[in-house]
Amino acid sequence: MGEVVVAMRHIHKSFPGVKALDDVQLTLRAGEVMALLGENGAGKSTLMKILSGVYTRDEGELEILGQKIEKDFNTSKAQQLGVAIIHQELNMCQHLTVAENMFLGREIKKGRKLDNKTMNQKAKEQLESLGIRDLKPTTTMSELPVGRQQMVEIAKALMLNATVIIMDEPTSALSNAEVDELFRITRDLRSQGKSIVYISHRLQELQHIVDTVTIMRDGKYITEGKFSDFTMDTLIANMVGREITNQFPREKVPRGKKVLEVKHLKSGMQVKDVSFEAYAGEVVGFAGLVGAGRTETSRVIFGADEKEGGEIYLNGEKLELKCPADAINAGIVLIPEDRKKDGLCTKLSIRDNIALPNLPLISTKLTGKVNKKKEAEMVNKGKSSLTIKMSGPEVEAGTLSGGNQQKIVVAKWLARDSQVIIFDEPTRGIDVAAKVEIYEIINELKKQGKAVIVISSEMPEVMGISDRILVMCEGRITGELSAEEATENNILSCAMRFTDKAKAAEA
Repeated sequence: MGEVVVAMRHIHKSFPGVKALDDVQLTLRAGEVMALLGENGAGKSTLMKILSGVYTRDEGELEILGQKIEKDFNTSKAQQLGVAIIHQELNMCQHLTVAENMFLGREIKKGRKLDNKTMNQKAKEQLESLGIRDLKPTTTMSELPVGRQQMVEIAKALMLNATVIIMDEPTSALSNAEVDELFRITRDLRSQGKSIVYISHRLQELQHIVDTVTIMRDGKYITEGKFSDFTMDTLIANMVGREITNQFPREKVPRGKKVLEVKHLKSGMQVKDVSFEAYAGEVVGFAGLVGAGRTETSRVIFGADEKEGGEIYLNGEKLELKCPADAINAGIVLIPEDRKKDGLCTKLSIRDNIALPNLPLISTKLTGKVNKKKEAEMVNKGKSSLTIKMSGPEVEAGTLSGGNQQKIVVAKWLARDSQVIIFDEPTRGIDVAAKVEIYEIINELKKQGKAVIVISSEMPEVMGISDRILVMCEGRITGELSAEEATENNILSCAMRFTDKAKAAEA
């Protein structure tokens, strides 16, 4: 490891009513990949926003490349010093091309016109220097999957001559192949002497990429050191302040009656022929590679996408679902993969988010007026049963941590006493302790006799919480495994069944 590139000492930062950072320190060296770990709300993002010039520190010292940074530090000055941040929620202009995004705000001109030819050529050279040769600079960003967009963000950062790159949950929406490519690029950057702060809740992936660790908790610095000196248990214990002995607390519940039956479901290119059953008191896990059709299947069952063929039965009764409202009224609900886009109104309060889909339950039939007492009871029940951490129900949902946002999405559906609850990537982007809380909620639903479906791209998760695992490949179910039978090899074998056949045919 090289010389110190970033030194943050005794950093303090407060917002109205909240002390976000309390005497925090961080040291980053040249050619180092540091994991910055902590629960949601630990202060990681606040600390990185101070480093990147978004926030001004209240107290403390900041040095970058040996230069003492004054409190008038801002994002422009941070960029000039080579600090770049790649956010979890990518800040791309979707209607612009790859090259236009990479040169946004510093366009190259020829006279009064944009020199698109030069920008396209320079963008291509930068992408190729990262080993990315399948991206055309003229492609519109909206046409690219999230993984490709993230590579554009990295290329853009390097075009700004970044020496310090902050990656916030970089793999949360990537396929395994894209994760491998990101790791390759990160190793290349490290070999070039770049310094990387890597924020992730996927602790298992750290061993492949990280040199050192800095851990925060409740706005305070806890410890730091070489990653190799920590075990997974000690990492988690330092993050949450206690030992978590069981990351996947699955409880056995006697399986009840058949609740949901899906027969030969078809929809678009992703759902070709799906049949399965789900029973009361069990968790059915859906595994598979990206593009297997898991999310698309859940959307058809929820009425969000059109069913082109097949049948759906609830408690033996055939359903005709034209829209999500039909599914909700029947007793089928979906906690979606993208909670901010599809599950929450982030600018509305916690109260409004829980009450909005349940207005028929808390309004008078004649006038449609909301019964405030019933509304308050519904919100309080959700808060207490799911231990939602909030200062009050009027707080905007978008200001909460990822784990608490997920709990709000769950709370609004539990108020309806639904029979089938579908979780799509339930713990994406939330910390270890919050994950365990979500798993406990799933256990409680099992005890209540609900049929729970969990779609997850994280193999340990789907194996750890499911009673039965269905594996999908290319729009079909290609395997069914009990919890006892499931291994990573067995699941991957089923997940690649049709793919392997296609490769064999090509050979």
